[in-house]
Amino acid sequence: MARRGDRKGRTRAQVPGAAAPAMGRIGVRVTVSERRGRTARHTLDPAAYRCTTLAAQLADEAVEYVRKMALSDHGGAYLGAVRKFADFVDRQLGDAAEAARLDDARVDLPEVIHEWETALRQEYGLRSGQPYRLVSTVLALIAERGNRDQAVPERLRRRATAPPIFPEPRSAPLDEFSNAERIDLRDAARRQVRELEGRLEHGRDLLAAGRDPREHGWHELPNLLWAAREGMLSTAVLGKNLPHKVKWWPAVLREVDPGPGRLRKSGLRALITGLGRMLFPREIDLMPFRILLLLAMADTTPEELLDLKLTDIEVSGEGVRLVQRKARARRVRADLHPAAGGGGAWDAPGLLRRLLAATALTRETFTAEPWLFLAVEPHRHTGTLEAGAATFTRGGRRFTHWIVAQADGTGRPLEISLPHDARRLRKTAKTARTAALGGTVSDLAGDDHHVEVFRGHYAHGTTAHLMAGRAIARAQQWVFQRALDKPLFIETEAEKRLTEPETANAAGLSEDQARDMLAGQLDMGLANCRDPYDSPFTTGSQPCHVAPAMCMLCRNAVVFTSQLPRLLMLADHIGTMRTRLEPPRWQALWGRQAAALTELFTEYAEYIPAARKEIEDKRLTLHLPLGLRTEYDR
Repeated sequence: MARRGDRKGRTRAQVPGAAAPAMGRIGVRVTVSERRGRTARHTLDPAAYRCTTLAAQLADEAVEYVRKMALSDHGGAYLGAVRKFADFVDRQLGDAAEAARLDDARVDLPEVIHEWETALRQEYGLRSGQPYRLVSTVLALIAERGNRDQAVPERLRRRATAPPIFPEPRSAPLDEFSNAERIDLRDAARRQVRELEGRLEHGRDLLAAGRDPREHGWHELPNLLWAAREGMLSTAVLGKNLPHKVKWWPAVLREVDPGPGRLRKSGLRALITGLGRMLFPREIDLMPFRILLLLAMADTTPEELLDLKLTDIEVSGEGVRLVQRKARARRVRADLHPAAGGGGAWDAPGLLRRLLAATALTRETFTAEPWLFLAVEPHRHTGTLEAGAATFTRGGRRFTHWIVAQADGTGRPLEISLPHDARRLRKTAKTARTAALGGTVSDLAGDDHHVEVFRGHYAHGTTAHLMAGRAIARAQQWVFQRALDKPLFIETEAEKRLTEPETANAAGLSEDQARDMLAGQLDMGLANCRDPYDSPFTTGSQPCHVAPAMCMLCRNAVVFTSQLPRLLMLADHIGTMRTRLEPPRWQALWGRQAAALTELFTEYAEYIPAARKEIEDKRLTLHLPLGLRTEYDR
């Protein structure tokens, strides 16, 4: 045992010092984003470009801007725009790109940006919105730098605050599916759900009889299902334990269905796929649930539905409460979806119960996966079954792929209008509710939209247009029924006898009305009026405010023969205004009155010559209220 003072000193390992940075190289900018359990790294290396300083400055602004604004993509779009711009600067300026920087005017960056916009326009085409998005992103980063750094040239500042020279093209808004298409999609999705539940039930029955294939053999289907649940299957493992050629496999294994679109000749990978789909839903198998839920929940967007986790679902006796997150609006809300009477199997709570039951074994086998739409797919290289959140964006798993593979009740392929976009399902659900509620804008917008948002994004749909057309037709019919009755024309002889009760009653007038008309108390300037306080153009027993302009379109109007000269002069005045006003405006202001006067003059043509002669003999002139002239003659 060593005594005190005799212990040798230990030789410590050399700790390497910090490596000196390589000359001329600037650190890589990195941002990390996570979306539905998948992590993505967005990087930009300024040293990869000749405009190193400019790329570094823009990358720093991108990282800072994304952090400050808490953007959902965590810099992917911003760093991508900087990479695109830096690559163009290198090509455009050559060796001179080394001098490019935001705080120096030696390189004319506004001119470079202009050339970049033109090049992007040629690269992406006239209909693409990508040039606008890329240029807007870079300009926003330059503007951010200009707000903090006074060294940024004034000309570059002004360019950064101006919009791109090419505006963003307007895309045609999506229309909803027709009602027939909605029913076809709903019925096809229900058939697929039933088929999936039957397949999973059969697979799990076989699984109950399965044993470890390492001890009991790899040629039994239940044993392979047992291995699939235990995570033991891979192309390498099956390659060692099954015959090399598929034709030498047991018949029960050769009949395992890998699903539509799979080639049986692909062998081991197809077998793993088929075994997996007997126990776990694949991504395309979850598409029917997605379709039915979007049709059942009009207030849920496709992205909100895919972002749902098990912790966001609360089941109660009244239904299901969902905590939904809308990333673009940065909004979190909890919505209750009540259960249908009798515990419906196809309402939102029933669909969620069936979806959770279909993915129950998936959650038991693959832990730490909280997503509602949890799919199992074989790994691209090893074939090992892996679980992950469904995105419905990869090849063969999109909405359009599912539609193409479906058939209607008669076996014919579904005929669904293009584009096959899942957002149309939400619009279809909202317009279906529109039809049920009757069509006022506040009802159509619902609780999850402002009225203006509904007008801009949903009111353009075919269903809304049809309902608006029906509403306008109903309103017009009401107006026509109330306001477009012909005025009553009373000839001279009848006018003289109007004091007699029998004559007044035959004309539809009361004795008081007849007496007041003869006394001139109900003369509105061009015609008489039965009751100015019962006008079809006003409400609440208010006096008529549109006389005499609308008298020829009013059921209350009564025309005496002595008033025909006034109406003839009005017709002449309307004809004069036709030469002064634009045709659409004249039609809107005077068109119906002109038609009503023409009909009156045609029906009582025998009185018109005498009325014309009276105008000439007495040199009559038309006197219209000042308000009528200022309102209608401008």
